[in-house]
Amino acid sequence: MRTKVVRHTLRGAGLVCAAALALTACSSNSSSDSGSDGGAVSASALDAALNKGGTITVWAWEPTLKKVVTDFEAKYPKVHVNLVNAGTGDKQYTALQNAVQAGRGAPDVAQIEYYALGQFALGKSLQDLSKYGASSLSKQYSPGPWNSVSLNGGVYALPMDSGPMALFYNKKVFDKYKLKVPTTWDEYVSDAQKLHAANPKAYITNDAGDAGFTTSMIWQAGGHPYTVNGTKVSVDFGDAGSKKFAGTWQKLLSDKLVAPITSWSDQWYKGLGDGTIATLAIGAWMPANLSSGVPSASGDWRVAPLPQWQKGQTASSENGGSSLAVMKSSTKQDLAYGFLKFANAGAGVQDRIKGGAFPATVADLNSPTFLNTPFPYFGGQKANQVFSASAKNAVTGWQYLPFQVYANSIFNDTVGKAYVSKTTLSSGLKSWQDASVKYGSEQGFTTGK
Repeated sequence: MRTKVVRHTLRGAGLVCAAALALTACSSNSSSDSGSDGGAVSASALDAALNKGGTITVWAWEPTLKKVVTDFEAKYPKVHVNLVNAGTGDKQYTALQNAVQAGRGAPDVAQIEYYALGQFALGKSLQDLSKYGASSLSKQYSPGPWNSVSLNGGVYALPMDSGPMALFYNKKVFDKYKLKVPTTWDEYVSDAQKLHAANPKAYITNDAGDAGFTTSMIWQAGGHPYTVNGTKVSVDFGDAGSKKFAGTWQKLLSDKLVAPITSWSDQWYKGLGDGTIATLAIGAWMPANLSSGVPSASGDWRVAPLPQWQKGQTASSENGGSSLAVMKSSTKQDLAYGFLKFANAGAGVQDRIKGGAFPATVADLNSPTFLNTPFPYFGGQKANQVFSASAKNAVTGWQYLPFQVYANSIFNDTVGKAYVSKTTLSSGLKSWQDASVKYGSEQGFTTGK
């Protein structure tokens, strides 16, 4: 299961190498077991490789993969999978890029979050899986995750899970203060005002500034601040979606209607438990975190669709999620892809769902068993019905920067000022835009607004 959205920073020499245009110098040119130059690999050739066997190394922090590895090795007894937790998010990315730079020590398979995938794909550190016919799997996945792994005409990973957004709300608090579950963000602001007026210690939500939350909200608003076409990149936080988000969220910040508490802190968990933080707009991987982190509030919380920017809409977006990718340097690419397919498009998907992961696969999102699963924590609500609808309604066309990891690392120095000073969100977004464009240009990208 997801433990939280990991959106930390990647710093140092590995970052620069990952983002620069001269990325071919950073990647290894080791040959693979077959098709290293992009030649098609047939299903029979893949089966033959799996039956012949060998050892592959997988770097991943996601705990449900342990069961996947067990079942994969049972099906292919001559294949051994060395599952290594090389760190979560940025820690693994740093280690991964350092290994790529050095030309040794990289795994065969790596877990990479969607927002960071483009950075490694552009760096030619990842194998394009098109040679295995991976593009034929597109209809198996919901739009958001598939769009994230399909880059510049190639398929650079298979979706592992997804994070369609929903509104988690404390029903006990809403009932106490006679608040209606908001269907629009304007209604959400109104609820925030009513709640805080009734109880100055209570807030509609917390927000101390988070890049992932901000981009997910802009995505849901129909924004497309990032446009990427190979090495041509534009950043424009003056687009309509960004303006919608900034204008609405500014009202909450200006009137001090959101708790200035950092997510995942002890104070945050306390607020979720005692009702002083009444809602979370977050990914569908959140239930396990509430169950384990705030057990005292079991039965108090419910799930609803995200409020809309216009009444009558059903738009959503993704928040978090990971993929599994085959490293270009792997000498066992066939075995590596065989593991990917088993884990993310085969029997391993069920292993991960049973372990608490939220699927990216359409068949599972539409499964009656999945949809009708009651959540005791949410008072028996069949919350997957809300999450599944959200996955289907993710706004299409969203893109991340090929140096998104770096861009997120400077969020607090730009947009973050709106949370601790009189700087407005709009002004902070403009600063983020300018700093991102400047960095991209310095790394050799063709950049602009």
